[in-house]
Amino acid sequence: MRNVAPGSGQDGDHAAPASKFGAGIGRFRWRVCAMLLAATTISYIDRQVLGVLAPFLQDKMGWSEVQYSTIVTAFQAAYAIGLLCAGAVIDRFGTRIGYALAIGIWSLAAMGHALATGVVSFAVARFALGLGESGNFPAAIKAVAEWFPQRERALAAGIFNSGSNIGAIVAPLLVPVVAATFGWQAAFLCTGLLSATWLTAWLITYRTPDQQPRLSAAERAYIGAEPATAAARVPWLQLLRHRQTWAFAAAKFFTDPIWWFFLFWLPKFLHAKYGLGLVQLGAPLIIIFLLADAGSIAGGWLAGWLIRRGLSVNRARKGAMLLCALLVLPVMFAAKAGNLWLAVALVGLATAGHQGWSANVYTLTSDLFPRRAVASVVGMGGFAGAVGGMLISTVIGLLLQATGSYVPVFLLAGGAYLFALLVVQLLVPRLEPAALDDQPSTGDHTSGETTA
Repeated sequence: MRNVAPGSGQDGDHAAPASKFGAGIGRFRWRVCAMLLAATTISYIDRQVLGVLAPFLQDKMGWSEVQYSTIVTAFQAAYAIGLLCAGAVIDRFGTRIGYALAIGIWSLAAMGHALATGVVSFAVARFALGLGESGNFPAAIKAVAEWFPQRERALAAGIFNSGSNIGAIVAPLLVPVVAATFGWQAAFLCTGLLSATWLTAWLITYRTPDQQPRLSAAERAYIGAEPATAAARVPWLQLLRHRQTWAFAAAKFFTDPIWWFFLFWLPKFLHAKYGLGLVQLGAPLIIIFLLADAGSIAGGWLAGWLIRRGLSVNRARKGAMLLCALLVLPVMFAAKAGNLWLAVALVGLATAGHQGWSANVYTLTSDLFPRRAVASVVGMGGFAGAVGGMLISTVIGLLLQATGSYVPVFLLAGGAYLFALLVVQLLVPRLEPAALDDQPSTGDHTSGETTA
């Protein structure tokens, strides 16, 4: 799942160049960005603890495959619900308190896993974790809007969003060592304490630029130099009338669940297929998610390179998506891989393809919609992806319980992206922008890149 900074692209018409303010502007805003990066990293560590520990908790607790899928689904259901209301809550209470509420909930939920004793209690803890974590990206995006001029928002968003990949790498490095040394409860308590530590620092240090006493006058002027722009949200009912909305939602619905599968079932697969112990899981998972990080960067770069080479946005975007979909295709054979490292290579290639795909899918929103509609479209797509994740979790649980084989699951994962690309092509064959009823004749589309 993975999440982005909607509407954070550059707008050269209103951007105030740094040179106008001289060399001594200050860098306090980048400290804020570092805190957002840390929060995003922690959120992905927290959500992946269960996945890393799954094969051992399942043996200890006696969970069936369906019961484990129920626990995973609880997180995804809460995440979907949270995406519908998190933005409104954060707007109501402000970034400082809204973000604090979100991370406070997920910190308590993360530590609450240590008290769980069965399916119901784990599901309750996962539901609370998903509800809290759904506020991370809306709050971080709002903080970027408050602290960065428009010309720097895409960069700031890209930096904090990279925490999703960092967290996916840190979790298999940290969690097995803590669990093997102090017990599985300690792994949940440790990551929950990380969240609580961040929350304390956030409440102490975060203020809006106009209320931050440590901010220099020059940097405050630089941040506030651009004129305010209208930020009226486009109603969902209006957006649902456009096939462009359905194209983005379909792309998320069919492919986000594959990423959830990698996060929550991959350690179970490696344990079941190759007999890896708790500490032994670390190296394969780290390699897989390092490849995912590389894919995220390369996938976003490829479309831009193709456009600079003279291809239309339509051909460049879909060409990049096609290549990423083809990178995922060989994962169909992962369940039958003859040795561990071949399986790691196939899955790593697939995670790289997913992240490159996701970078381009999110950029579809700025290809197809004016800036003021991007946040709403991304929210709708995120909801669709979370619902797809709930469905795939149930299907995986039933398949594994009935057959004991990961073969059909990997077959499903390998073909999902090509199928999703076909749906996108049928709905938006030329990537023509949506003609919103109230859209100005001059348009306000942005082609700024976003990442997954």
